[in-house]
Amino acid sequence: MLTNKTILITGGTGSFGNTFVPMTLAKYNPKKIIIYDRDENRLYHS
Repeated sequence: MLTNKTILITGGTGSFGNTFVPMTLAKYNPKKIIIYDRDENRLYHS
């Protein structure tokens, strides 16, 4: 379902993003994951 797809995560540094991204990388082979969050400092240090 997510293999070879581009995925946009909004709120990427929140609890959903922190859980979804590693799980997706472990189970699927997405073409690209784009992580967007308004909290630039938290995004930089994740």
